[in-house]
Formats: sequence, structure tokens, C-alpha cells
Amino acid sequence: MRKAEVKELIRKYKERLERELKAKPSEIRPVFSKEYEVFRKELLPRKLTVYEKSCNVAAKILKIKPGKEKKQELLDAIRTCHLKTSPEGAVSLPIGATILILLFGVLVSIFLFKSSFLLLFFLVFAGLGYYALNKLPFFLATSWRMKASNQMILCIFYVVTFMRHTPNLERAIKFAAEHIDPPLALDLKKVLWDVETGEYENVKEAMDAYLNGWRKWNPEFVEAFHLVESSLYEASEDRRVGLLDKALDLILTETYEKMLHFAHNLKGPVTMLHMLGIILPILGLVILPLVVNFLGNVKWYHLALLYNVALPIIVYFFGRNILTKRPTGYGDSDISEINPQLKKYRYVLIRIGRKEIKVSPFVVAVFVGAVLLFIGLLPIIIHTVSPEFDANFIAGSKFLDYRESRVTAGTIVGPYGLGASLLSLFVVLALGIGFGIYFRIRSSKLIKIREQTRQLEDEFASSLFQLGNRLGDNLPAEIAFSKVAAVSRETPAGKFFKIVAANISRLGMSVKEALFNPYTGAITYFPSRIIESSMKVLLEAIKKGPLIAARAILSVARYIKEIHKVNERLKDLLAEELSSMRSQIKFLAPTIAGIVVGISSMVITILLKLSEQLSAISAAGEASIAQMNLLEMFGDGVPTYFFQMIVGIYVVQVIFILTVLANGIENGADKLAEKYALSRNLIKSTLLYCFVAGLVMLLFNVIAAQVIRFAV
Repeated sequence: MRKAEVKELIRKYKERLERELKAKPSEIRPVFSKEYEVFRKELLPRKLTVYEKSCNVAAKILKIKPGKEKKQELLDAIRTCHLKTSPEGAVSLPIGATILILLFGVLVSIFLFKSSFLLLFFLVFAGLGYYALNKLPFFLATSWRMKASNQMILCIFYVVTFMRHTPNLERAIKFAAEHIDPPLALDLKKVLWDVETGEYENVKEAMDAYLNGWRKWNPEFVEAFHLVESSLYEASEDRRVGLLDKALDLILTETYEKMLHFAHNLKGPVTMLHMLGIILPILGLVILPLVVNFLGNVKWYHLALLYNVALPIIVYFFGRNILTKRPTGYGDSDISEINPQLKKYRYVLIRIGRKEIKVSPFVVAVFVGAVLLFIGLLPIIIHTVSPEFDANFIAGSKFLDYRESRVTAGTIVGPYGLGASLLSLFVVLALGIGFGIYFRIRSSKLIKIREQTRQLEDEFASSLFQLGNRLGDNLPAEIAFSKVAAVSRETPAGKFFKIVAANISRLGMSVKEALFNPYTGAITYFPSRIIESSMKVLLEAIKKGPLIAARAILSVARYIKEIHKVNERLKDLLAEELSSMRSQIKFLAPTIAGIVVGISSMVITILLKLSEQLSAISAAGEASIAQMNLLEMFGDGVPTYFFQMIVGIYVVQVIFILTVLANGIENGADKLAEKYALSRNLIKSTLLYCFVAGLVMLLFNVIAAQVIRFAV
């Protein structure tokens, strides 16, 4: 064919495309371009995170190169979580950060505070920081894998469901990418992107290259996908469908076995976490008042650095290490991401006429927290404004009780009063209630909608069987929906089918419009990926006739039942350990801490009174040599006001960490469930702690007063 003929042929096809598609050839885009544009926007050109920027800066300054083996490990981790940095940067940052921490620590501890304790603290902190930053790329990669693994059962479910009626691997991967959450959805889009950009010749090659990265971490997912690919080469329809069923059965069975081993091995780490994070630190607080009273150099901020900085970091990383070993699960998603119209329920909604004003939960939480914090800081504020203020408010004790330091002459220390100690509880309430309110507003309405949707999902499989049977009777889909709606009227599934039937009969919509109309579609009222995907499968299968649609829907119903069964078995495996963790969060940790604070308050009060009496005897010249030596042993001690705040803040931190851990063990990377659990646990446990601590402080201070009276 001559060159002129080729040009003429191209011109004719361009004119035909323009005429049939009503678009210019330059405007015609590839089939998946929209999804890939979303992929590029979400992942490829995103702004560098603080960690990535820090790594890149450190690489330019220090230029440290890792060993050959470590470089390959870092490259794998960086590629897994799509970081925009290099192995050199990941190695240089820990060293650079450690040097900066040490320099800052030396300046602060020696030249500013002249404290050997602070110097030791910064040395330990620098060592922990180096270890944490050195492991951070692997930690991020593991976190990415855990989130992706949480979607793998659903991924195989969607691929198998689609390929039962349409044996097309590329369309099945696209269908799965549309219905699962990131990061696995982004990985699947990356597979399609690699095919479109020509990096791989076809989708099978691109998918096999991607699966190689999971062979070490999740072999059942790789095997299941290979079974799906093998089904494309089967000439017999029965054998093809059999391989697809085997793929889903394989990943469900392997997931259950791995979760069984995880549950068996979970008891030891959780017990260790309980001892390390709750029992030992809180019981150690009983001894601290004695240590502090007899060591004048120990201040309340030393305890704060230990209990509110170092210990929470250690407990958090220990807990995250437990989560990294969690196998593939069946994870839920944030429904506000599925249906953007539900995002308004993350706010406080105030209706004024027809207008709906959205108030940020951050504003509400900050306001409540600020009011409680102001009440908690009243002892310091009153003393700052009026140093002479003091009155007998509670049981004859001084309300603030500021006094001159016994260690440093001319320095005023305090507040030691019972009233100030009780007011310090409001600082803990500010933290726990403030965060609790924030998470409650962000999650409570959404979790109710998701629970209703989950109810529908539980019943949906049975309703799908009914729908499949009606379609199997050669009834059109429009009539089949109304038949199923009439049978199951009062159930959530019946309401779903009733909306579909009403849209068809009253509004004259097609089946697709009745399901997916953005305003009146049934999916709008029941935002569920499972239901949405099932209905999309139905729409695809209807094109091939009601009998094909019936078989497809019956298969989907069976798959949903199997996934639900495995999910319930997984929860049953973890029930014992989760029950133990919930009891620690809701009762043991706040109660034990509250009692310890009360006992410590009594010890501090008795020691202060004894030191006062010895000082009075010494001033009168009646003290013996032994009494004088004993008096020199007493320091100022840590006021219960600060001591309680340190313990209370630590309790809030531990509740936060244990709640995140318990949710991660049960639900995987389910952020909505995590926020809702945090909202309940932070509010209830903080209130319980403050009630117990306040009550025990009052009772034990009465006991202390009696003890001192008899001693006198």
C-alpha cells in the first residue's frame, strides 16, 4: 500500500470516528483513562510527606550509602508503599536525626537545666529514635501490606464474581479496583496503568509482575489469582467455573488457618503488653512518691517525660509490632468514602430554616477541652494572679497550699492542697473528653448508617437467592424485584427491593436508574460495596438473558454467605483476647490508676505533714540528731496536682493505644470503627478514672488526716 493510500485511509477513519462519537479524534481517550487520571492524582504526583522530604534533605547532606543487601531491602519497602525517596535517604535520615537530637539534648540538659536526668533521657531517646527511623521504611511497607491484605478476600470475590459471567481478566480487575478501597485499589489501577503505558504487553504479564511482590507475604492471594488466570484457558464451562470457585475457597480457607495461628500466638504478646503498658508502670507509681520525697533533684516534669513521652512511645511500637503479624482479613470501609453525600455527617449539623450549617467537630472539641482545661489550671492561674490567695475550703485543708521550698531557699512550690488536686482531674477530662467528642461527632452517625447497611448485607444473600429464583423462572428483572419486595416487606432487604420496585413502577426508571440514580437510587440509601457490586453484576448478566442473570446472582449470594461465615469464625477465634483487652480499656486500667493516685495522694500528704512537724521541732530547738538527719532526707516531693495529671494523661494515652490495637486485631485497617471505638472508650474510661481517683483521694486524705492527728 502506497503512502498516499495510507494517509487517505487514516483520514477516512478519523472522519468516521468524529461523526459516530461526535468528538474530535484528539479528544478521544483510552478506555481506562479516567481511572488512571484518578490514580495519578491520588498517588503518583502527590506532595512529598515530611518523612520523604527529610530523607531527601539528609541524602543531600550526609550522602551515606547502605550495603548491597540492605539497599535491596530498602528498595523493596520504598516501592511497596510508593515513597518518593532513595535507600541513601532512608539510611542518612536516622543518623542525621540522631545527631540533631543529641546536640539539642546536650544544649537543653547541660546548659539550660543542668540536669543529668535530662541528658540520660535524651541519650535514650536518641537511641530509640535511631532505631525507629531506621525501621520506618519497613514499618510503612508493612502497614501498606496490612491495609492491602485487608481487601484481598473482597478483591478475589469481585474478580471471581465478574468472571463467572464475563471471562475477561482486564475488565474483572477494573471491576475489583472500582469496588475495593485503597491501597489495593491503587495497586490494581497501577497494573492497568502499566498496560496502557506499554510497560507490559498485556494485563496478565502486568498482574504476574505485581503478584511476585506478594509471594513472600501473602501466597494464598497469589495462588488464588493464578487459579483465576488459569480459568481463562479452560475449554469447558464447568471446569472454568470450578476453578473460579476454587480460587475463592482457597483464599478463604488459607485466611482462616493463618488467623487461627495468629490467635493462638496472640496471648503472649497481649499479656506482655498488658504488663509493660499498664500493670508495671501504674504499680510503680506507688513507690514514686517515696522516691521523689527523698530525692530532692527529681521533679514532676521528669516523671512526665518518663510516663507521658517515653512509655507511650514504647507501648505504641510494641502494639504496632503485634498488628504487623495480623494475616489477611475481611475489612470494612468508611462509607463516607463510598458515598460522598454522607461526608456531611462528619460534622455537627445545625438547621436554620432550609439552610444546613456544618460545624467542624474540631471546633466543638477544642471549645469543650479549653473550658475543662481552664478549670483544671485554676490553681496555677489563681496563684499567678493572686499569690496570697489561700482558704480553708475542704476538710480544714488549704485549697491551694503553696509553700516555700525546703530544697531551694526562696522558691515557692506547690500546689499541695486537696482542692487543687481535685481540680487537676479536669485537665485529664479536657484531654479524654475533648478527643472523645471529636471522634464521636466524626463517627457516630456514620457508624449507625453502616450498621443498618451491615444488617442489610447479612440478609441480602437470602434475598438474592429469592431474586435469582424469580429470574430463573424467566421473569423480567423489573417484575422480579417487585416479587421479592412483596415477600420480605419488613426487613432491610425488603426495603431495598421496595425502593427499586417503586422507582421502576412509579417513576418509570430503568433497572439501572432505579438502582444507581444519584438522588433516588436504592444504593444511595444503602451505601454498601457488596450490594453495589452485586447489582452491577446483575445488570451485566441481564444483557445475556434472565437465566444467565439468575445463575450469576445465585453464585454471588453463595459467595457472600461463605465470606460472612469465615468472617464470623475469625471473630470467634479472637474473641477471648479481645475480651481481655476491652476489660483492660474499660475497667482495669482506669480503676487501678485511680486507686493508685488516691494511695499516692495519701502518702504524699503524710510525708508532707511529717516533714512540717519535724521542721517545727527543729525550729523550736527540740530535735534530736536523728530527727535532724531524718529532716535532711525529705525533699519537696511532687504535688498530687502534678502527679495526678501525669498518671491521668498516661491513662488516656494507654486507652488510646489499646483501643487502636484492639480494633486493628479485630477489624484490620477500619478507620471508621477505630474512631467510634475511641469515642466510646476515651469518654467512658476517662470519666471512670476521674470518678475513682477523686473518690479515693477524698477518702484517703481523710484517713491521712486521722493518721497525722494520732501521730501528733
